[in-house]
Order: sequence, then C-alpha cells, then structure tokens
Amino acid sequence: MIKFAICDDEPIMVHEISNRLSQYMDGRKITPYSVTSFSNGCALLESGCSFDIVFLDIQMDNLDGIETAKILRQRRNRSLLIFVTVLKEYVFNAFEVEAYDYLLKPLDGSHFERTMDRAVSTLAQRTDKSIVIWRGSSCDVVPLAQIVYCEVQGRKVYVHQRDGKVIGFYDRLENFERQMDSRFFRCHRSYLVNLDYVRGCDTGLVTLPLGAQIPVSRLRERDLTQALLRYMKERDS
Repeated sequence: MIKFAICDDEPIMVHEISNRLSQYMDGRKITPYSVTSFSNGCALLESGCSFDIVFLDIQMDNLDGIETAKILRQRRNRSLLIFVTVLKEYVFNAFEVEAYDYLLKPLDGSHFERTMDRAVSTLAQRTDKSIVIWRGSSCDVVPLAQIVYCEVQGRKVYVHQRDGKVIGFYDRLENFERQMDSRFFRCHRSYLVNLDYVRGCDTGLVTLPLGAQIPVSRLRERDLTQALLRYMKERDS
C-alpha cells in the first residue's frame, strides 16, 4: 500500500493532483494505494498518519508548506516531500527540509510522471534493501535507506541511523562496505556515508542533515563529488 497525502488550500489543485495520481497509478498498474487530502498544514500534522509521499503547497495561510515540512522532519518523518508552488524562488527553501522534488503550477504532465517514477522507485528501494547485523546470537534487520553513516572505532563498527539509533558490532568496515550498494561512499578510512544524506562538503567535512558533520579525507573530496554526481544521475534516470 502506497499512501499519498495532498496538502493544499486550493480545492481545484487538490482535485487535479488527485486525478493525476489516479491516472498514473492506474496506468502503471500499481496497487493498492490511497490518497488523503488536507486543506492546511495543521490538519496534516494533526492527522497523526504516516504517508509515503506528501504533496505540499508552499503558500498556505497560517502554516505554510515549508514550516509544515520542518515540523514533519523534527518528528523524524521520512515521507517523500514534493512541493507544489507558483514561484521558482521558493524552491531553494525546500532543500532545508530535504524535499524530494518540486512541481511548478500549472502542473506539467511529463514532469509529474518523471517525479512519480523516481518516487515509486525510491520507495521500492526503501522496502526491498535491508541488511542483517549480527551481534552474538541476536540480530537487527536494518533498511539501507535508514543508515546515515557508519564509523569504525577500535574493533567495532557503529551504524548511525536516521532515527538516532546507533548499533555497534564487531567487524571490519571493509567487510561491512561490501554489503552496501551504490548509495554508500567511503569518504574516510574510518567512515562510510550514505550519499542520500550528504548536504555538502567543505574543508574536510561532510555535512549531514540537522548540521551533523563527519570527516572526509582530503584525497577523497574530489572522488566524493564525482560519486555524488554519478549517483544523482543514476537515481534520476
């Protein structure tokens, strides 16, 4: 079940996005799915529901789309946020809240389909790819999309997850790295980072969400930039 939310104070736009979603999902034969609409950000936040993809109008009264998204992220909500806006200038604010994409009004059919193709693919990755971490006789099943970065300290590898949980276990980072996919990059001999969470790189540090930073080797800074560009190209294709 893919759960969509549409948050827009214009009923006409809610109706249009809903129709486009139905046409897309039915055309791709993707089932089941649900679409829930909200007329403002407060109603979305108060719903208490967890959605896979949220279409957020940026310009809304009382609580706009950006502020609504900030609160969602503070709650560690992992929904794919797709902003809908009239003005391109607002798009730059979307990066602060890890927006997945943005759509300009009036909606372009081709852009909408491309965005949906990527979003559905991303959801599939989140669902399908996990790793089993053994700790003695117990184990943890961790989705790769949940891992922000890994670090090695002494003889233990520590896996830092998006929800703040850290799992430590005895292994070599090289062995753990072999189980990762193309979204992970060895930015330092002691660090492995998920490229989905990289927000920037400057003066020997990789910036992660919420301002967190980890080191990047000077000799690997250029490789990190190239890996980011290559990964973004693969992801968007």
